[in-house]
Amino acid sequence: VQLQASGGGLVQAGGTLKLSCTASGDISSINAMGWYRQAPGKERELVAEVSSFSPPKYADSVRGRFTISKDDDSNTVNLQMYSLKSEDTAVYYCNAYKITERLTMSRVDYWGQGTQVTVSS
Repeated sequence: VQLQASGGGLVQAGGTLKLSCTASGDISSINAMGWYRQAPGKERELVAEVSSFSPPKYADSVRGRFTISKDDDSNTVNLQMYSLKSEDTAVYYCNAYKITERLTMSRVDYWGQGTQVTVSS
């Protein structure tokens, strides 16, 4: 599975930005796609995820401001970000995974290249 991310950039606080990620390869095995982010000095964290087995997940810090959606025809997941804050500044990574063991939810992760989102205050 290969993931190609696009979007990101510099935006003022309160602005909007959209990230997109297109999957290719053995996509039939993918159970979920989403976005993670990593700010300097912090651990990578889940931002939002859409899966075939549960409602979309959002980090508490972005719920109500970010919307994740998936276009099955193009195998693309989009993250629309509204009301951006300086604390949203980070490198955003597209993620996809397939579950290898349902009882333990063991999984194999795939990552796209990171894209920088910078929100100026």
